[in-house]
Amino acid sequence: MSTIAHNQLLDQLNWRCAVKQFNPQRKISAADWATLEEALVLTPSSFGLQPWKFVVVTNPAIREKLVAASYGQRQVGDASHLVVFAIKKNLGEQDIDHYLNRVVEVRGIPRESLAGLRDIMVGSIVKGRNEAERAVWAAKQVYIALGNFLTSAALLGIDAGPMEGIEPAKYDEILGLDKQGLGAVVAAAAGYRAATDNYSKAKKVRFPRDEVLVKV
Repeated sequence: MSTIAHNQLLDQLNWRCAVKQFNPQRKISAADWATLEEALVLTPSSFGLQPWKFVVVTNPAIREKLVAASYGQRQVGDASHLVVFAIKKNLGEQDIDHYLNRVVEVRGIPRESLAGLRDIMVGSIVKGRNEAERAVWAAKQVYIALGNFLTSAALLGIDAGPMEGIEPAKYDEILGLDKQGLGAVVAAAAGYRAATDNYSKAKKVRFPRDEVLVKV
């Protein structure tokens, strides 16, 4: 296993920002994008359940429709890539079984050995929460994926900006997510900042460490 130097990590995190203007002419390479997609796949989640879909929108016409559903924010149309982070609505026992079957496939263990884990997952996620509560739980998992995506992009020198300023219901309609039992939560535009993006040239504003870190 190889690691990066401390200063490399901090330099890239200091470099990243929520880009407001992307250069529409500069595209992320196929190799870099494949790496970012794999980083999304590798995102951790509670129980490992992965209650999400990552929708990569490449169609320019659809992207333009999404601009209108994003309060006119041009990042949605101008960035090299756009990812919509969606939850699986109304998670049920079938989703848990689908995951446990994958565990059996990958790890080569008996399905019956997972009976106790299944009971815990069903009790916590399905029986312990109503539909609205499951949606909130799944949305929290999505934000883990979003954070992973932003950091991974920064380490590759790729700009990525989180976008909560979207109309999820309109995203669902435009992308047909509602028909797939999915619901958009947040989006992320990725690419390269434009030379005219003055926001990216501003100093990063963060509270001092002693205001945000507590040691007990």
